[in-house]
Amino acid sequence: MEIKGTVYLDYNNNESAKLIFDSLEIDNKDYLKSELKNNKIIYEITSETLGSFLTTTDDLIASEIVIEKILNTTH
Repeated sequence: MEIKGTVYLDYNNNESAKLIFDSLEIDNKDYLKSELKNNKIIYEITSETLGSFLTTTDDLIASEIVIEKILNTTH
């Protein structure tokens, strides 16, 4: 069975979206299909099992939260 889902991350401006996209892309390259569109990041997640899908999604969101907290404290 193949499980697919899409995660949309929407930011206040293009600069924040690009900074976060570039930071996450290092870990996600070759694992997730990703796209930056203006102030939005779109991730396509495909997994063979529900557990793997949920783990990937959780890791992505946790990483985004860390980067967002860093950006909020440095800007």
